[in-house]
Amino acid sequence: MRHTTLKQLRSLAAVIRTGTVTAASSELNVTPPAITAQVKALEDLVGLPLIERVGDRFRPTAAGDEIATTLARIEALLGECSDALAELKEAGSGAVSIGVVSTAKYFAPRAIAAFRRERPRVEIRLMVGNREETLAALRNYEIDLAIMGRPPREFEVESQVIGDHPQVIVAPPDHPLAGRRAIQPAELAGETFLVREDGSGTRSSFEAFMGEAYVGAPPREIEMASNETIKQAVMAGLGISFISAHTVAFEVESGRLAILDVVGLPIVRHWFMVRRTDKRLLPAALALRQFWATRGADFLPKVPGIG
Repeated sequence: MRHTTLKQLRSLAAVIRTGTVTAASSELNVTPPAITAQVKALEDLVGLPLIERVGDRFRPTAAGDEIATTLARIEALLGECSDALAELKEAGSGAVSIGVVSTAKYFAPRAIAAFRRERPRVEIRLMVGNREETLAALRNYEIDLAIMGRPPREFEVESQVIGDHPQVIVAPPDHPLAGRRAIQPAELAGETFLVREDGSGTRSSFEAFMGEAYVGAPPREIEMASNETIKQAVMAGLGISFISAHTVAFEVESGRLAILDVVGLPIVRHWFMVRRTDKRLLPAALALRQFWATRGADFLPKVPGIG
């Protein structure tokens, strides 16, 4: 592997990422034969097949997966080197990439804007996605920091609590249970719950709560891909939802949604700032990390009746 070139590695990664030589050649702006030659040269060098055809697409072999993972680390190190050189040229500048799960988008941009006012020359690269997308970016060294409700266990990370993350059940203000005190979970048996996709932190908390607090047939569920869609559907009367209180603070305060007083709720989790333990943080990223650690809690929404 000592004589491997970046061109070979990037050609292989593009074929794995896109599934075809044609798509890979378009992505890298070279001809398909050039891609094929680079991958073949790499396979000859390694002495193992790196991709295999499955149907009409290429899939990585175990060796190909190993090389693609190594390339992700190399690309991350090259990016860090580029950023470090930029910071050496102009003190106080630099760039930092941060990933934010979609539920945290209700407060993270305000925190980042406050950081930028203190360090206007720092370039912020913000990625907002669901939990799986954010984890993938963290795993592949695409971001320096992540804001999420549950640190991953699949790879080594350092995590720090930012503040409390309450989770509640909301309903339209005219719902029969709105205004009731000490609602038993069993009273929700006939309700339709609007839920996030499998794998989301909120969905996991919902399933854990209902599994512990409610005995009987599983509740009726309608899956939706975003908190905004869920909020609009609840306000329209399509159902009720177990949701992060921080995503509905404005609607609760304005009277468009009501938090149901269900026994056992709110469940109070935490917001975490997470980084890979093996990813070096440059000065800009270290500064943003310190900002989140000391001031991040100041930007969490205040929810009526919860705080």
